[in-house]
Amino acid sequence: MGFASAWLAEKALFPPLFKEAPDKDTGIIVVVPAYNEPRITPMLDSLAQCQIPECKVEVLIIINAPAVADVESLINNRICLENIRRWKKRNSDCFFRLYVFMAEKPSVTGWGVGLARKTGMDEAVRRYDLAGNPGGVIVNLDADCRVEANYFVAIWKELAENRQRSACSIYFEHPLSGSEFTGNIYRYITLYELHMRYYLQGLKYTGFPYAFHTMGSAVAVKALPYIRSGGMNRRKAGEDFYFIQKLVPLTGYFNLNITTVFPSPRESSRVPFGTGPAITRMKGSDESSLLTYSTEAFIELHFLFTGLPGLYNSSADGANEYYETLPAGLKSFIEKKEWSDKISEIKTNTSGEGSFRKRFFDWFNMFRIVKFMNHVHQGIYEKRHVQDMACEMLKMKGLEPGFCDPYELLIYYRSLEKPS
Repeated sequence: MGFASAWLAEKALFPPLFKEAPDKDTGIIVVVPAYNEPRITPMLDSLAQCQIPECKVEVLIIINAPAVADVESLINNRICLENIRRWKKRNSDCFFRLYVFMAEKPSVTGWGVGLARKTGMDEAVRRYDLAGNPGGVIVNLDADCRVEANYFVAIWKELAENRQRSACSIYFEHPLSGSEFTGNIYRYITLYELHMRYYLQGLKYTGFPYAFHTMGSAVAVKALPYIRSGGMNRRKAGEDFYFIQKLVPLTGYFNLNITTVFPSPRESSRVPFGTGPAITRMKGSDESSLLTYSTEAFIELHFLFTGLPGLYNSSADGANEYYETLPAGLKSFIEKKEWSDKISEIKTNTSGEGSFRKRFFDWFNMFRIVKFMNHVHQGIYEKRHVQDMACEMLKMKGLEPGFCDPYELLIYYRSLEKPS
C-alpha cells in the first residue's frame, strides 16, 4: 500500500484516469482545468519551451463543463480536446508527458473550477502514490496562462528539492500591453493587479504572518501536504483562496518569486469573482478607476496584531480592557463576549507566546480578515481609488516613489515582491 492509498480510497471521486503508469522519476505534475478553452495550445507551447528540470514532468488537463453550459461552450470543449491531441502528436518529442481527461458524462455533478482542480490534483496524488514519491510537486495552472522559461527549474529547485518547504504561491504578472486585447482591457488589468498587490502589502503592514497571494493558477504543493490539508475543495469560485488558507498554516509555505506565471487579462463570466469577472465589471462601469479597501482598515489590523505580546501576558480582565482600546471597526466586527471567550480559549490551550500567536491567527485568519474588510467598508470606511490607496500605503511604509500613476505604481509594487 502506498503513502496515499487509504486517502485516495476515501477522498478521490474517480478511479484512475490514465492507464499509463507514471515514470518513477516524476517530480512535477501540472494540473490544468479547462472549460470553453479552444485556444489552449499557446499554454502548452509555453510549457514546452521551458528549461528541462532534473525530474520527469507530467501535464494533466481536465476538460469539464457545468450542467448549464451552452452548446457553444460544449463545442469548444470538443475543439479543445482535438487541439490537445493534435498538439501532442506534433510534439511527440516533448520532455513532459501530456494527458487529458474529458468529463463528458461524469459520475459526479457540480463541475466547476474547484472540482476540476480537485480531480486533477487527486489524480496527481495517485500517480505519485504509484511512483512512491510523497514529495512530488503538484502545480496549478490555468489554460490561458503562459510561464517564464525557468518555470520548472525554479519549482524543482525552490520547492521539490527543499524538504523544509511544503507549498508556495508563485509570482505572477498580467500582461499590461500588446495587441491581443484593447487598451482599456490593459488599463483595467493594471488597476486590478495593483489592487491585488496593494492588498498584499497592506497585509504585510499589519503584521499578519500569512501574507500570500491566493491565485489558483499560481500555487504549488507537495503530495503529502496536499493530503494533510484535506485536498482541494469543489467550490465553483474562490477554491484557490480556501485551499491556500488550509495550506498556509502548515509549516513550509513560501513565496516562489524567481519565476513568473503570466495569466491572461481577458474577461470572463464563468465564475462570480476573480480576475475575469473584475475585468468584465470594469468594462461595464462608467468608473475610470477601481475602488479598493481604505488604508484605515489596515491600520486597525496593525493595531490589533502588534498588541498580541501584551495580550498574551494579560489577565482575563486585561484582555477585556484591551478590547476597549480597539479601534471602532474592530469593535463593531467582534462582539465583546466573542472576544473574551476566544482569547480565553486560546490562552487555555497554549503554553507560550509562539503557540498563542499561531492559535490566534488560526482564528483571525485570511478568511476572517476578508470578512472584516468587507464589514468595515459598509458604514465605517469608504472604499477609495486604488492608486490613491497604493500611494498612501507606500508612505505608511516609509517609501516615497514620487508618482501616483497606476502603471508606474504597479511596476513599483511588483518590485517589492520580485526585486530585479
